[in-house]
Amino acid sequence: MASSYLAGFGHIVLVSLIVGCGGRPLYPLPSKLVDTDRMPLQTSRPYNIAHRGSNGELPEETAAAYMRAIEEGADFIETDILASKDGVLVCFHDVILDLTTDIAQHKEFADRRTTYEIQGFNITGWFIVDFKLEELKTLRVKQRYEFRDQQYNGKFKIISFEEFIAIALDAPRVVGIYPEIKDPVFINNHVKWAGGKRFEDQFVATLKKYGYGGSYLSEDWLKQPVFIQSFAPTSLIYISNFTNSPKILLIAGVTFPTQDTNQTYWEITSDSYLSFIKQHVVGIGPDKDSVVPAVNGYLQTPIDLVAKAHAHNLQVHPYTYRNENQFLHFNFHQDPYAEYNYWINKIGVDGLFTDFTGSLHDFQEWTSRLSG
Repeated sequence: MASSYLAGFGHIVLVSLIVGCGGRPLYPLPSKLVDTDRMPLQTSRPYNIAHRGSNGELPEETAAAYMRAIEEGADFIETDILASKDGVLVCFHDVILDLTTDIAQHKEFADRRTTYEIQGFNITGWFIVDFKLEELKTLRVKQRYEFRDQQYNGKFKIISFEEFIAIALDAPRVVGIYPEIKDPVFINNHVKWAGGKRFEDQFVATLKKYGYGGSYLSEDWLKQPVFIQSFAPTSLIYISNFTNSPKILLIAGVTFPTQDTNQTYWEITSDSYLSFIKQHVVGIGPDKDSVVPAVNGYLQTPIDLVAKAHAHNLQVHPYTYRNENQFLHFNFHQDPYAEYNYWINKIGVDGLFTDFTGSLHDFQEWTSRLSG
């Protein structure tokens, strides 16, 4: 359970964010002082990874969603990093703004709607790469799913990567960050930086600016934990030349090739490929439905990916765990705790991307007491 101090911290920040959304950000900039009394990151059980923050409750990728996730016990807050037209790194999942902002209500941006080709598909919408940060800050974020709480729609802004880092560094305990190098092929094609720098260069430079570095479980890493994730293996290999921070190769469903190398699911999950990529990453982040396939809502026999990855000393952090019945397989009888129990204790994963941080935290606390 979150402490009363944490609960108060989260409530005050959430209220402040709502009240202050029209002015300057009210969450703090990163602290300059090192707080040696902060509770350390737990490393004894699978990591609770707050997928886009606690976005089952609050609009995704917002300061409020990340604050709520910290309050609820997240080990890591996860975000997707894209870039604005003027090269500022921002926290946003989609390359288009249509689905989770009020962009359609901004008549001043009507002529920005366009079509780009992405991985062989023509996508039409308002693209984040066509807006400067100042313009993005005029938009307000909304819930992705209509069946989730809509009361916070329009209350929060898009935040920058640096603002996201500030939230983690100023948490009252050690909270890790889990940023994704999102759609690097598309971003590098549309956003240019001085000196021929790449998206990946800016990403790593930002992490270093705020002191992130160190190999997995090293003293430096434990002070400021980070996992760097991407679906693009070439990006992870490239940044290995500049940072030893641990990296996770994300793996899409079985029908999706890698965006940069056009490799199939079966190629990148083969023993030979895992033997190669483990030189650059500490783990993989697969779509959970590719690890345990489902037919007509019922789980089938798991493939051997988790055992295979562990044999290569790679962690496995599947995505995404959601409480709603729309996402729970029938085997779990509409009980998210049953799903967590299955994946942690039967499949044996090392971390879980969840939209409902509080549920996973409560399950782990409850089962820890029972086993103790």
